[in-house]
Amino acid sequence: MSMDTRMDTESAELRDPDSHDLIRVQGARVNNLKDISVEIPKRRLTVFTGVSGSGKSSLVFGTIAAESQRLINETYSAFVQGFMPSLARPEVDHLEGLTTAIIVDQERMGANPRSTVGTATDANAMLRILFSRLGKPYVGPPTAFSFNVPTRKASGVMSTEKAGGRVEKAVAQNVVYLGGMCARCEGMGSVSDFDLTALYDDRKSLAEGALTVPGYSMDGWYGRLFEGMGLPMDKPIATFTKKQLETMLYAEPTKIKVEGINLTFEGIIPKVQKSMLSKDVEALQPHVRRFVERAITFQSCPECEGTRLTAEARSAKINGKNIAELCEMQISDLAGWIRDLHEPSVAPLLKGLQHLLDSFDEIGLGYLSLDRPAGTLSGGEAQRTKMIRHLGSSLTDVTYVFDEPTIGLHPHDIERMNQLLLQLRDKGNTVLVVEHKPETIAIADHIVDLGPGAGTDGGSVCFEGSVEGLRRSDTITGRHLDDRATVRESVRTPSGILQVRGASTHNLRYVDVDVPLGVLCVVTGVAGSGKSSLIHGSVAGRDGVVVIDQGAIKGSRRSNPATYTGLLEPIRKAFAKANGVKPALFSSNSEGACPNCNGAGVIFTELGVMATVESPCEECEGKRFQASVLEYTLGGRNIAEVLAMSMIEAEAFFSEGEARTPAAHKILDRLVDVGLGYLTLGQPLTTLSGGERQRVKLATQMAESGDVYVLDEPTTGLHLADVANLLGLLDRLVASGKSVIAIEHHQAVMAHADWIIDLGPGAGHDGGKVVFEGTPAQLVAARSTLTGKHLAAYVGN
Repeated sequence: MSMDTRMDTESAELRDPDSHDLIRVQGARVNNLKDISVEIPKRRLTVFTGVSGSGKSSLVFGTIAAESQRLINETYSAFVQGFMPSLARPEVDHLEGLTTAIIVDQERMGANPRSTVGTATDANAMLRILFSRLGKPYVGPPTAFSFNVPTRKASGVMSTEKAGGRVEKAVAQNVVYLGGMCARCEGMGSVSDFDLTALYDDRKSLAEGALTVPGYSMDGWYGRLFEGMGLPMDKPIATFTKKQLETMLYAEPTKIKVEGINLTFEGIIPKVQKSMLSKDVEALQPHVRRFVERAITFQSCPECEGTRLTAEARSAKINGKNIAELCEMQISDLAGWIRDLHEPSVAPLLKGLQHLLDSFDEIGLGYLSLDRPAGTLSGGEAQRTKMIRHLGSSLTDVTYVFDEPTIGLHPHDIERMNQLLLQLRDKGNTVLVVEHKPETIAIADHIVDLGPGAGTDGGSVCFEGSVEGLRRSDTITGRHLDDRATVRESVRTPSGILQVRGASTHNLRYVDVDVPLGVLCVVTGVAGSGKSSLIHGSVAGRDGVVVIDQGAIKGSRRSNPATYTGLLEPIRKAFAKANGVKPALFSSNSEGACPNCNGAGVIFTELGVMATVESPCEECEGKRFQASVLEYTLGGRNIAEVLAMSMIEAEAFFSEGEARTPAAHKILDRLVDVGLGYLTLGQPLTTLSGGERQRVKLATQMAESGDVYVLDEPTTGLHLADVANLLGLLDRLVASGKSVIAIEHHQAVMAHADWIIDLGPGAGHDGGKVVFEGTPAQLVAARSTLTGKHLAAYVGN
């Protein structure tokens, strides 16, 4: 073949668009992936299945999406990259055919108390423009309706430099920059009131530790600061003069000199307001959150009535409604109000706002209101809210990556979510979904099943192909795909009842219900029907009630299951006792840490705008401990070897012989019980999947001495095969004399329940009522609710 002919052939191949219809992954080794290679069809819906911890997220998020984002970031200049997070290249030999990846994950939306559904989706921004144009009386520009912008006044002289060095001065007097923020609550909608008895014990002196605010220890600089302000350290606070008490509690920032060092003293209350109350309560560390809940009461701001806005902003109205009233409305109702507004002067704006609000309804979130704080949305609600901005996008040939989009959805809502995923695909996009629900697996064009097990037993591709092919395959997912639980034939008898009377939290309509105790009770209903409002508003908080919610585990790469569950404490003590040394030596965050890497096990090398390089520490070889510490053993193993054990291995190790440690064995027993036997003790929490994190939390909370366990969607992140194990665990809890209340949509859990409380019939103001109470068999027989119909179809009745 001549050179010309060969070049023509090659260019023809390059021009062929069908040669770019696959995303090819070769040699992926992120986390537990075992050098795998897959080919994913573009412009198709591909579902990734496999047990929790099998490597789905490592392949989809850690490899494909991560590399796509890294390559996009590299297209920006070095200057711009300096302001962006630096991403390392994933461990993979070759990636081909990538397109722009848009990640729609389950991360809760910002922990900023100022963030609401309206601000997060730009609906508020559109409403502000609408009111600045149509509001009567005219108040001001869009910022005049923003609760994040304070009104500022300025006066002074403005100087303008002219040609020839001439300076022209103009006096600007009382220029007002209008904002809509309520001055009393600073746009928060609530004001805080301090219970002074929770801040200090007035019978003690400061030196005796009278202050009960977290972090206020008199041993450090705080003690010197209080002394430097002239406060008596040895007198009980009850004997303080009015001025001394005022200084301690309310003093404005004051510069003082302590031991020759310039410091600033600030009263306890303004300090707490800045350090704790400016953050979302849910985002605080557990001990700080407990203090805030104990010491501070929040009440609606009397000046703005909780609307966050100034009286001027609320005075402007369109068709008799002000902006605060529109933000309080249920989004489905607000969409109807906007539809009836005919104003040609703002037609494009109304059209955009209408589409945005209709998208909320389409995605099953029409029951929300725009003033709902973003931090209060569940993981599933947050994910669907993020999805809204992509539904109307004109972009095509984009890769959308979803992390279990059906979380928190009733079977009725899953059908709607499936339609949205297909809608995104049909616009010409590649849709990658990590999912466990058979209803979503069934609509896939292509399936990649990972496994066969979890952790070190996973990371391989067990199956690639169609849904029918998966059914015929002998993989765990294939075998369990058509699993159907049967309705419990004989239900347990309740040992008592927990009365709820007149529940009216959020959309509940003065609900009266008796929650049975000593059994497995499932509270269900469509998303937004009032399940969480009923349980979290009227059951949680009572004595003996332990709540295990969906809140994310907070922890750095230094945190692991052993530190989070308190398992490391008895292990350290056992090592210390066996070797006659201090327990602190066996902590990689304390005295035993390798001095070269400070116990991190890796060395980070900063490379400016390029990704930070992470390499194992040469001194400790990634073991995190000093060499001298590794000479101490317990049962023939050193601390690094123990942290490298799996939970099942460690359970056997600490159960007998020299290493017998009952306290450690008890915690390990619970971790194995919730199905985490394959995890290693020292695996960083940051590498755990969503389902694994929730089960670590479940194992930890099971240690608390409670009589009633409230579980908020315990099947989140669980594979079909693991749901049976969870049901066994719930049965064991009930058999031990506990009461279990589960907020759940999974039909297998409903069928297994002793009692079902179904809320509805719809979401938002269409819900909030108990539409059924009884056994699963009665619910199936009646088929009177949406849940009853779907459960009957599931069990094959």
